[in-house]
Amino acid sequence: MPSTSIDHAFTAPGLTGPASDPTYAGALSFMRRKYSKRLAGADAVLWGIPFDAAVSNRPGARFGPQAIRRASAIFDNDPQYPFHRDLFAELAVIDYGDCRLDYGNHQKTPATIEREAARILRSGATLVSLGGDHFVTWPLLKAHAAIHGPLALIQFDAHQDTWFDDGRRIDHGSFVARAVRDGVIDPEWSIQIGVRTHAPEDFGIRILYGHELEEMRVSDIVYAIRERTAGRKAYITFDIDCLDPAFAPGTGTPVAGGPSSAKMLSVLRGLSDIDMVGADVVEVAPAYDHADITAIAGASVAMHYFGLLAERKARSIANSQS
Repeated sequence: MPSTSIDHAFTAPGLTGPASDPTYAGALSFMRRKYSKRLAGADAVLWGIPFDAAVSNRPGARFGPQAIRRASAIFDNDPQYPFHRDLFAELAVIDYGDCRLDYGNHQKTPATIEREAARILRSGATLVSLGGDHFVTWPLLKAHAAIHGPLALIQFDAHQDTWFDDGRRIDHGSFVARAVRDGVIDPEWSIQIGVRTHAPEDFGIRILYGHELEEMRVSDIVYAIRERTAGRKAYITFDIDCLDPAFAPGTGTPVAGGPSSAKMLSVLRGLSDIDMVGADVVEVAPAYDHADITAIAGASVAMHYFGLLAERKARSIANSQS
């Protein structure tokens, strides 16, 4: 152990460096990062959005941030696989806690999420969010696009989420349609990976269907993402139901025939040169989980986001010193 402290989420002297909490004890922030509402000095921010009033099937994703934080304790303070590094040796990360939402007034939810996300982004930090159902990605995309302009969307999902939208619905199945129509994402730069359902419209977004992934190598999938996004600023959203229910049973709308967690994590690992300006993992619903399988997968996705950011910062430091 690097030290004898515990509850690193509260006792950490700074925003970098490892924790020493046992896996089975200590305050459960994400990967033991310091809980803080102070954004100064943070390279990246982890934020929970416990909302699931937009689901079309099984509710429960409001408990996703709690479950993912708990599962993230399994990541000890050795160099994280497959990045071969302590992710937080140089990358300063805080756990910003959760978004406070009024459960009795869902019409206020989008603006509340967008407003708080915008505050975080104005600090210059990269925002990694934990849902919550997939509707939360809509206000997150708006907040990011307000800074970066129309985004390339990289969406890991069993669903297209392009169903009818009148601009007012609170619906986890239509946020992509709204984002295209409002110019928040550009469909010519966007790609969906793992889709195993059909929606009335695709808006010209490239789709890699579930059965296609079975025939593709990881390198082919990574190449398709790079080719489609073409160096544009990209937002990555990972609906945990992208994975086959064998690897993610704890979700609201599971669809058989999906890829393994190993394959999709390997794809994420290959996205080091993507200009990722923000990311989320959504739809983890622990009430339907078993032995934290889905929560561990969700935590692994979020850990990979921070791995990519840690590599990016290391490259930046190396370039500045050369």
